Amino acid sequence: MLRPIAALLLAGLACVPLACADEATAPSTPNAGRARRVWLALGGETFTLELATDPDTRYRGLSGRGDIGRNGGMLFVYPDAALRGMVMRDCPAPLDVAFLDAGGRIVALAEMELEPPRASDESSAAYERRLPIYRSGVPVRFAIEVAGGRLASLGVAVGDAIALDIDALAALAR
Repeated sequence: MLRPIAALLLAGLACVPLACADEATAPSTPNAGRARRVWLALGGETFTLELATDPDTRYRGLSGRGDIGRNGGMLFVYPDAALRGMVMRDCPAPLDVAFLDAGGRIVALAEMELEPPRASDESSAAYERRLPIYRSGVPVRFAIEVAGGRLASLGVAVGDAIALDIDALAALAR
């Protein structure tokens, strides 16, 4: 039996069909140029996750963030289910990732360790080649990244169901 451990809270801007907010969280404020966010209950705690719905935001991910907060992170939304992989590109803090199938079930978890930063004499291509790839193993449509160690501390496990508004998220994915 699946244990529902999260629910998407439907509140925020009317600019998209999904709960989101800009940095100011004002319903009448345009969302252009600002990170859209969703609120997700995970393991009994509420997380504020930035949405990564296009190739650029998914590529950047949480790169360069030294502190994403105890209940911060990112929800990656893909236009289709496929094998996916994550890397620790320019991330100065460890991260956990949960890979979710098209129905919102966790199919794989990974603890992504810190990687040495790109050396001044290291080419971009050499840097990318040396980064370990944390793979989903099966086709996934979503991924959640949070601070390192959080998923284990919350008891999140493979097989857990995450209640997402899949249709609204799918409409945002590019």
